[in-house]
Amino acid sequence: MQKLQGQIVDIKNRRIFKGEITIVDGKIKSIEEKDHNVNHYILPGFVDAHIHIESSMLVPSEFARIAVNHGTVSTVSDPHEIANVLGVDGVHFMIENGKHTPFKFNFGAPSCVPATSFESAGAIIDSEDIKTLMSNPDIKYMAEMMNYPGVLFDDEEVLKKIAWAKHYGKPIDGHAPGVVGDDITKYINAGISTDHECFTYAEGLEKLQKGMKILIREGSAAKNFEALIDLLPEHYENMMFCSDDKHPDDLLLGHINQLCARAVAKEIDVFKVLQAACVNPVKHYNLDVGLLNVGDDADCIVVEDLKNFITLQTYINGELVYDNGESKIKYVEFENLNNFNTDKKQVSDFRFDSNAKQIRVIECLDGELVTNEVIESATIQNGNLVSNTETDVLKMVVVNRYQNDTPAIAFIKNFGLKEGAIASSVGHDSHNIIAVGVSDEAICKAVNLLIENEGGICAISNNEEKVVALPIAGIMSDQNAETIGKQYSELDKMAKALGSKLHAPYMSLSFMALLVIPSLKLSDKGLFNGTDFKFTSLEI
Repeated sequence: MQKLQGQIVDIKNRRIFKGEITIVDGKIKSIEEKDHNVNHYILPGFVDAHIHIESSMLVPSEFARIAVNHGTVSTVSDPHEIANVLGVDGVHFMIENGKHTPFKFNFGAPSCVPATSFESAGAIIDSEDIKTLMSNPDIKYMAEMMNYPGVLFDDEEVLKKIAWAKHYGKPIDGHAPGVVGDDITKYINAGISTDHECFTYAEGLEKLQKGMKILIREGSAAKNFEALIDLLPEHYENMMFCSDDKHPDDLLLGHINQLCARAVAKEIDVFKVLQAACVNPVKHYNLDVGLLNVGDDADCIVVEDLKNFITLQTYINGELVYDNGESKIKYVEFENLNNFNTDKKQVSDFRFDSNAKQIRVIECLDGELVTNEVIESATIQNGNLVSNTETDVLKMVVVNRYQNDTPAIAFIKNFGLKEGAIASSVGHDSHNIIAVGVSDEAICKAVNLLIENEGGICAISNNEEKVVALPIAGIMSDQNAETIGKQYSELDKMAKALGSKLHAPYMSLSFMALLVIPSLKLSDKGLFNGTDFKFTSLEI
């Protein structure tokens, strides 16, 4: 038996009172009003309503060890990234690793592997695989249906996947950036219930009015909090918080607690904020997560105040998993799985013969997943299209890591590099190698460094090279969060020393191959117009 005293936050009844909670066998046996001198607050734990654990570069057990420090007790997790590399085996790896901790991971069945037919992934998950996954009680929902054109044009395979989710009575997550009007109505009517991709107030409002649950996303690269937070006061019953993608250095600093603090700082009612942060994900996804009611699992946190939400203690099923600076979650042994099969490249592989006057260029927008298409003057040396650091139009490549193939070449603006190159095998969604640099030589060196390590992120300068190896599927580390967080932070600093002005250059780089987000992206098969959903030419 355990007893917790504090200022108890009753979100449902919108009240705070001095009380005592009695916990027996991991469940809340009683909640009683009781006078005492304890000023800390007790509330339900935070839930991240949509995240790809893989983007933290940590396996689930290591992610959990850090997340509980910030009062997070559960996630709604889409294992889409590892599934694109390893298929269903990758999904099972995430589930099994997570089970070795008390943390409440809730994994979905990845609906789009590969995300599109316009890229090369390491695996396929078809409707029969979705059927099998959906029958598994460890799978709580169907993860984001990124192939919204497939929904809108009644693609048979897409509709089969949706049908299996409905058959098993599990929610279907959405992904529909910029989709509005009749298109979003059809998308919702197909059975899709959420969207975390809204990047304007108007878009979020329309989707809310049409019955969708809208997630306010604030990750390492995509930051939509400011655009959407003003919807919360009126629509708090149908909104949630999520990070989507969270790099390890950012996770060490905070999680959903940071969004709560920012919302309260805007003078939004604390009960509405906590409804979105704690209650709504549990209700929408039917999670086995307690909400501080008698009979619930004792999944609760103790925080200093309801302003900064600094966590003092975290309990999951009554077990103290974080206590005043110390995570109690232990290291878990696991096997390294990977899928990497390409030979090292030659500098000549990155040559692009051209006599074009102008080229289409991807304009990277800091803090956004969407990009613009801009037209720039071509820079040609000896018949080869090359980077121009003066105009910040740099060569970018995507290299198929699952088989030997010719690299795809494009150009990008706003990375700002004045020297060297950066590269990553975290390249959403298929996780091929993606690199950007000031010269073909630097790009080649960066790509080969990742091939040697069978995955990772790296930076190359004129006199230094630095790599963070990611041996698990080429997207996750076998190290702990503190180690990988420090390594990543050093690499981030090096990228910025090379000239990048982006807040998170590696996270931004990883999304430049994400074809399902408009407007211009690059896959291993070529330059892609995400608005028209077809390939386009580099040369004008």
